[in-house]
Amino acid sequence: MTSDGPPITPAGLAALRARYDHLLGTERPAIVEVVSWAAGNGDRSENGDYLYGRKRMREIDRELAHLARRMKALRPIDPAAQTDRRRVWFGATVTIADEDDNHRSLTLVGDDEQDAGAGLIGWSAPIARALRGASLGDLRRVTLPGGEKEWEVVAVRYPEG
Repeated sequence: MTSDGPPITPAGLAALRARYDHLLGTERPAIVEVVSWAAGNGDRSENGDYLYGRKRMREIDRELAHLARRMKALRPIDPAAQTDRRRVWFGATVTIADEDDNHRSLTLVGDDEQDAGAGLIGWSAPIARALRGASLGDLRRVTLPGGEKEWEVVAVRYPEG
């Protein structure tokens, strides 16, 4: 792992590792078995199992290579180890309020583990960039595709170590 790559939480890195291990240890061997069986059936040009199996194997190999490159480049950061807990940094769960006092909680995570529906916002997303370094009571303005919006930081939390 490099010390200057994109950040990721330990849980996010573990999820990438689990996906890699599943592909390498379960899915790929199953496809190799199907392809071997199909290859033994004779004419490969019209053998659907063989053609689909080879295609799926290439997809798995591409994903394995991508995951290997990402895991090597990423920099794991444990949010529980954050020393400045009054400000918004990587791994913080931030509660923000808009002009209509609608509250929303977001957790700033690595781009590889973002899931907006679950409130996990990638570190390089516009709202995450705007919130970096903010503390309680700060106002942050973000330009989104739907227009400009302003939020107030009403809470900052980090996981306990």
